[in-house]
Amino acid sequence: MNYIISVVKPESLEAVVGISEQLSLPVSVKLRGRGTAVQSMLDLLGIESTEKRVLFSIADEEKTKSFFKELKYRLFIGVPGHGIAMAVPIKSIGGGKTLSYLNGGQQNAKYQPELNYAYELIVIIANEGRTDLVMNAAREAGATGGTVLHGKGTGDPETQKFLNVSLAHEKEVILIVAKSAQKSEIMRSILRSAGPSSEAGAITFSLPISEVAGFGLFED
Repeated sequence: MNYIISVVKPESLEAVVGISEQLSLPVSVKLRGRGTAVQSMLDLLGIESTEKRVLFSIADEEKTKSFFKELKYRLFIGVPGHGIAMAVPIKSIGGGKTLSYLNGGQQNAKYQPELNYAYELIVIIANEGRTDLVMNAAREAGATGGTVLHGKGTGDPETQKFLNVSLAHEKEVILIVAKSAQKSEIMRSILRSAGPSSEAGAITFSLPISEVAGFGLFED
């Protein structure tokens, strides 16, 4: 089973939802986001806006491949500016009924993930308005770009703290896809320049990715 994250232009959201419905994917969550591309790159590619729509779905291995195939065929995922998609393997699922539901009703569904992959998803949680600080550090270590989601921590801002960072303040969640060999250096660079002791207050971790689409020249 995979947790699929699709990042597309606002006008492409309906098509992604249609693909999800066509494949009977049981879980869909839609969010607003924005890209992190610098203005010079937007001008080069002829892209006017960094506004994005992010869709989260769950699919088994067969439907994951079908989903990616449809994205490439119908939305030209892979062409700059048309979006990206990634599949994060799910390590465990809470209960047989949930697994059966996610597997389209299979009663004897079993699941054991493979967690050795060529790409990883780096997740950074930083203070609002500090995305540039995070992305500058990430790019210094070879990152090519990311997607930003807006969020808010939970709890009492005066008492709920982690690594001296108030989790109740406005936050930005930055998603960066990188080759596994580059992941550690990117994360180290972020922590050096934008870590918990900086104004960005960034906390970062990574997740394996089983399949990717839309990353242009760095795809093998």
